[in-house]
Amino acid sequence: MIYKVYYQETKERNPKREQTQSLYVEADGEEMVHNLLRDNTPYNVEYIQLLDGNHLEYEKENADFKLTEF
Repeated sequence: MIYKVYYQETKERNPKREQTQSLYVEADGEEMVHNLLRDNTPYNVEYIQLLDGNHLEYEKENADFKLTEF
């Protein structure tokens, strides 16, 4: 499954929508995504969204789609 993760680069500041970034991760579940990010990044995760079907195809075609590997 592929997930889109919205995050802030640091946990030190309050989240601001203008500074929200995203990345794509392939994992077996949302909990695994949380664990990967917690263990490998200093990011403040805001939201994890499962991508499938038409939504996944749209992201692949219209966004800077690149899977992040840890």
